[in-house]
Amino acid sequence: MTRRALISAQLIALAPLAPPGDRELTLDHAEDSPGLRKASPAKAAWLALVAYVRHNYTDYDGMLEDGYDVSSARHFCLTEINAVLCSWGCSRLVSGEEDSIEPEL
Repeated sequence: MTRRALISAQLIALAPLAPPGDRELTLDHAEDSPGLRKASPAKAAWLALVAYVRHNYTDYDGMLEDGYDVSSARHFCLTEINAVLCSWGCSRLVSGEEDSIEPEL
């Protein structure tokens, strides 16, 4: 099985109700990100999923443009991220204590 297929299986398990287009874009990020190349497929899927939701379903980037530091912007997006993850059938939520290897999109 290819790394892409392994990550894809992890994404489906993590967020079974995610729209297919969002899942594919998350998969592309997980596979292409230099910071995730050495991560396990499960870790790459989770970190890419959280990053994708943060950048596409919250005002995270706007907060950064407004001068928020990364930690504060991430904190203020937690509720929105978790709402999207829940709507996608994800049983795992963002706690704010995630690993710091996640690259920015």
